[in-house]
Order: sequence, then C-alpha cells, then structure tokens
Amino acid sequence: MKRLPQILMLLASLLLAGLFIWPMWRITLVAPQYPNGVTMYIYINKIGGESESTLQNINILNHYVGMKPIVPESIPELQYFQWIVLGMIVLGLLAAIVNRRSAFLAWAVVMTVLAAAGLYDFYLWEYDYGHNLSPDAPIKIPGASYQPPLIGTKTILNFVATSLPHTSGIMAGLAIVLALAAWWLKGKTESDEKAPARRARRAGARVHAIA
Repeated sequence: MKRLPQILMLLASLLLAGLFIWPMWRITLVAPQYPNGVTMYIYINKIGGESESTLQNINILNHYVGMKPIVPESIPELQYFQWIVLGMIVLGLLAAIVNRRSAFLAWAVVMTVLAAAGLYDFYLWEYDYGHNLSPDAPIKIPGASYQPPLIGTKTILNFVATSLPHTSGIMAGLAIVLALAAWWLKGKTESDEKAPARRARRAGARVHAIA
C-alpha cells in the first residue's frame, strides 16, 4: 500500500510511451461509395490510414469540395508535440522517483492542460480545413462548411464523419487518472502514518488535563 502511489505514477508516465506506438485519434468517413468507411489515424508524429492510399483518397475527396490537402510534413504540431510528450514521460518518472504528493498532482495538472490545449488545437485545425475552401472547387455549396466533429458523429453532405480518441489517446487519459489516484493515495497513506502520533498526542493531552 505504501509503494502503490509511486507505482501508479510510474505506470502513468510509461503509458505516454503508447503515443509513439498507436494512434491517438481516428476520423472515419462512411458514404455510399465507401460503405466500409475510410479511416484516417492521427499519431503523435504522423498521420496515416488503414492502407498507404488512405490519405491520398481522403485528399481526393477533400479536393472536390475545395479543402486543402492534408500534408503531414506541413503540420508543425506533428514535429514538436512529440518532444513535449517525451518531456512529460521524463517528468513523470522523476515524480515517481521523488515520490511526493505535490509532484503527482503537478504532473496531472500539466497533463490536463496539455490535453485541453491539444484538443483546442485539433479543433482549430479541423476548422481551418473545413472552412477555408478553394473558390475553384469542383463542388460549391454556398454557405457550406466541411469541418469534422471534434468528438462524435456528424453528417457532411453524403458522408457520415466520426471522430473519436483511439488507443494511445485513451491511454494518455488513463495516465492522468492514475496520477490523480497516486496523489490521492499518497495523501491517505501519509495521513494513516501520522494517525498514531496524533492519537498519542491526544492521549497525552488528556492525561495532562486529568493530572
């Protein structure tokens, strides 16, 4: 029990390594011409799909309505955010070594802020792609926009777009939960350790009062 908060903090930091292995988000487009759907996977440092041609197919579809092509190399977040994640892994490991309640909470708070900032950045990215359309698009619908949902499902023309967290995104969320659990358990453990001393002081005070 005494070591459990430290173990949870260690697991929390290691869970972030999954961001370099599995996708953190996925966007699936389903339409009559794509009954099985076309799925784009977003990693911490790249964008891919179920096949090598997935991104090309999505860019072809986007071209018809005037959306910019998705070029992973031109997205700066894919270049620098991986270093932020590496930094958080190192800080999480240090927090586990230090084994202080305040370090656990600080890590969880920073991770929460980064997750919120990442979601907001992702929303802005989707907004830009869905609203800044080429005037030379083959298909023009006045007032139309093609922004996918941030989370959930949305109908766009004859497509149903679904946007949800994927494996490593869920793991990152779990990492925050584990860090908060480590913080709470650490406080409980420290309180339990101090309880005998408090009881002894209260007993001494009662003896002194009686005398």
